[in-house]
Amino acid sequence: MHIKGLEMQLKHLKGSSMSEVEENSLIEFHDEGFSLDRLTQSKKVKKQQKIYGTPDVEVAVSDSCCSGCGALMHCTDPEIPGYLPSEKFKVLVEEDKLKKAICQRCFLINHHQKALNVTLSKEEYRAIVKRIKSEKALVLLIVDLLDLPDSIIPDLPELVGKNKHIVILGNKIDLLPGDAENYLQRIRRQLAAYCASMGISISDTKDIHLISAKTGYGIENLISRLQSTWKYNGDVYLVGTANAGKSTLFNTLLESDYCKSRASDVIHKATISPWPGTTLNLLKFPIINPTPYRMFRRAERLKQASLLTEEDMNPQELMRIKQFSKQGYLVGHIGRTFRTNQSLKKDLVEFDPDSLSFGEDAEEGVKRNQSLDSPADAELTYNEIKDAHWFYDTPGIMKEHDVLSLLNEQEVKLVVPTHAITPRTYLMNPGMVLFLGALARIDYLEGKSSCWLTVVASSRIPIHITHLDKADAIYQKHAGNILLAVPSGGEERMKTFPPLIAQDFELKGQGCNTAITDIKISSAGWVAVTAAEGNQLFLRTHAPEAAGLCLRTPPLLPHIVNRKGQRINKSPAYKTKKPQALVDIGLSVKAAERLNVRRKK
Repeated sequence: MHIKGLEMQLKHLKGSSMSEVEENSLIEFHDEGFSLDRLTQSKKVKKQQKIYGTPDVEVAVSDSCCSGCGALMHCTDPEIPGYLPSEKFKVLVEEDKLKKAICQRCFLINHHQKALNVTLSKEEYRAIVKRIKSEKALVLLIVDLLDLPDSIIPDLPELVGKNKHIVILGNKIDLLPGDAENYLQRIRRQLAAYCASMGISISDTKDIHLISAKTGYGIENLISRLQSTWKYNGDVYLVGTANAGKSTLFNTLLESDYCKSRASDVIHKATISPWPGTTLNLLKFPIINPTPYRMFRRAERLKQASLLTEEDMNPQELMRIKQFSKQGYLVGHIGRTFRTNQSLKKDLVEFDPDSLSFGEDAEEGVKRNQSLDSPADAELTYNEIKDAHWFYDTPGIMKEHDVLSLLNEQEVKLVVPTHAITPRTYLMNPGMVLFLGALARIDYLEGKSSCWLTVVASSRIPIHITHLDKADAIYQKHAGNILLAVPSGGEERMKTFPPLIAQDFELKGQGCNTAITDIKISSAGWVAVTAAEGNQLFLRTHAPEAAGLCLRTPPLLPHIVNRKGQRINKSPAYKTKKPQALVDIGLSVKAAERLNVRRKK
């Protein structure tokens, strides 16, 4: 099953084996622009953290895949996915531990939050995903709601086949602040409209889900829907653009009722990080067969979970809700109906659930699997996988425009939001300018009266307001420095950052409580523009061409301006106002008040 998806990588490896490498040559494992001298001279870098090694083109490519990204493991070329230094690679081969190892790129992402430059073109990404075309499969399209509509794959039906059943997943809903009571229904409608405009038609609106792969919101409903409609009719493929949250969702489902119970202990999790393209090949886990008995047991568990009170929940779960309610506006709970770990007594089913995949009249086996005492050495048996259907995590399709492609690893951490976004609103008069870091600039050139600009982006991107006559001088002086922060690195960094391209827009106000449009930057959020009804605005925006700055109409959160606090004295800024988190499990009123969350009604 892996061979088709790895053909392009093997071509690279064969080409690399023909090139000569100098003996004793050191290979640098760090981003371009970060000099070797700085790395070796830094006193803070410990010797054991040096990331050097030598490739060896004479060593054959293995048939084992990285358990973090799915790429074939090798020691041929550090610029090709799946690379390990030859010194480490040979030891793992000798000890027969290569199949459970991760490549150097995944290791650095997981342990040092460091991304390596690897070469995998858009065509190669698509070649891997195109394998779905010839198979009977369900396609889950995951969409980053912070980057609509750019995070929708435009030619998906041609890529996976026009006869495929497609389910739409709007991810990262936990990061969006609610601007009205019905905002979730509105976002679902807009998501459906954007998909339809790109040729992705959905016959049943129940196939559109708003989820949070991180906090678990909406995941249980998604699993129930998949098990009741698709059932066990074939493989399931998770597709989407880079950085949409595919690997996070893969890891979440791996620990849920959608995965065979014992597979969770055997299969390694996918590598997740803020950098796009961390999954480079197909990762998979076996799907559990939703037999009537399993569905009945799961429905019982979900019913009991909906009646949970604070007293019924363990301290770890209460702590988790409190923690996620600070990080996201929508929090969910994902449980397991079938367990195999002997240490887990709650919700433990004392039979082997995987045996039901081969007939419910089989021996119920009131037994516990003793092999899980050492899960590191456990493997799935032939009977467990011989007729299995699989859930695949595919590589992320690279977007045509993406501001993250212009940033280094530290800047990406600042731009990609990881916590619930708190909207920041500013009162703008004609002749004023808003800087979104050094990534973009919005000039309010002409208008009859004031307007409001509400920034929906990571709080780590600084906002600076100034006057038009000072804007150019401020950008020249502070771009790359603390005031504008992103990009960072001073004058030397800005020499490599592309120039800002100007675009002019004329807008007409629709009222003080309703935004006209969103000025969107791909992967970096947006700025909602609100003005009094009838007020004609003339705006000029500046951003790099690769950032994909454009207008989004209608705006995703049209009433977001109402989420502002009081005006700060002698300042164009308003105090920020963060909505309460919403939890979709049954907490008592007192418990919800103590945890500072709202219960889902």
